[in-house]
Amino acid sequence: MWQTVAADDAPIAIAIHGGAGTITRDNMSPEREAQFEAALTHATEVGYKILQAGGSSLDAAIAAVQSMERDALFNAGVGAVYTFDGGHELDASIMRGDTLDAGAVAGVRTIESPIQLARDVMERSRHVMLSGEGAAEFARELGYAEVDNDHFNSEHRYQQLQEALERLQQSSTTGDQIALVDWDPAFNMGTVGAVALDRDGNLVAATSTGGMTAKQYGRIGDSPIIGAGTWADNQSCAVSATGHGEYFIRYHVAADICARVKYQGQSIEEAGDAVIHDVLVAAGGTGGVIIIDAQGNIHMPFNTEGMYRASQSSSSPLDVKIYRDEE
Repeated sequence: MWQTVAADDAPIAIAIHGGAGTITRDNMSPEREAQFEAALTHATEVGYKILQAGGSSLDAAIAAVQSMERDALFNAGVGAVYTFDGGHELDASIMRGDTLDAGAVAGVRTIESPIQLARDVMERSRHVMLSGEGAAEFARELGYAEVDNDHFNSEHRYQQLQEALERLQQSSTTGDQIALVDWDPAFNMGTVGAVALDRDGNLVAATSTGGMTAKQYGRIGDSPIIGAGTWADNQSCAVSATGHGEYFIRYHVAADICARVKYQGQSIEEAGDAVIHDVLVAAGGTGGVIIIDAQGNIHMPFNTEGMYRASQSSSSPLDVKIYRDEE
C-alpha cells in the first residue's frame, strides 16, 4: 500500500526523457523537431494529469512511458531498434521510492508494453527481474495478449540496422565488442523514461528501451538493471537514465546519484552533474538522466549534444527541450 500523507498543496512533479545523443539543429528538420516536441508534450501531460487528479506516481510514470512505447519516434516498444539478427528484444524496469520494491524484464520479444510487465513482475511475482521466454511465460499466465515481434518494426530503425551491419562488416571487430567500433550514437538513442512525485510524497522511476542497434547474444543494457538505469528512494530521489548502457552499469549511475543525495547531503544538481559530467565523462561514457527529489525539484543533466526531455510540476509549467543550448 502507498503511504498516504496527501495534502492539496503538496508538490507534484514529473519529468521524462526520450533518449540522449547527437541531437543538433543541423541534423533535425523542423518537421521532425515538431514531432518530437508533440510526443514529449503528450507523454508529460498524460502523466501530469494523473498526478493532478491525486493519482499515484506509479500510475503517472507508467502512463508517460507507455505513451512513448507506442510512438515509433522512440527506441522503446514500437520503433525499438533491431538486433543483429533482425528482431527486437525489449527491456524495462520500474522502482517505487517508498518500499524500494522493483520489477524488471529483459529480452522480451512479444510484449506490447514492457513497462507494464515490469510493474506486474514487481507487484505480482516474488522476483525482481524476468527475462526472455520466462518473462513471456509469466505474461501468458497473467492473461497478456502477445504480439508478433514485427509489431515493433519501423523503417528508420531498419535503415539504422543496415548502416550498423555495414560498419561491422567493414570492421575486424567481432562479438559484443561492437560497442568499441566507430559507432553512430543514433544507433543507441531513444530509450524512454519517467520519474514522478505524487501528493503522498512517493517517488517512482521507470525506464523502457529497445537497447542497442545490432546487439548480439541477448545483450542487456542498463535500462532493466535496478541501480544502473533506474532507481527511486523517497529519502533521496528518483532517476531514469539513457545512454551507453555498459557504462551506466559499471558505474551504477542511477543509484550513485541518489546515494550522493542521501548520504552526502548533495542536491540533485550537485549529484547529477558530478556523475554525468565528471564520473561518466572520465570513463568515456555518454548519456544523461532525469532526476526528481522528494521536494519536487527537477534536474536533467546530460553530456551529449542533446537529450529529448520534458517536465512539469506544481511550481513550474510544462517545459519541453531537445538541444544542449536550451539548458
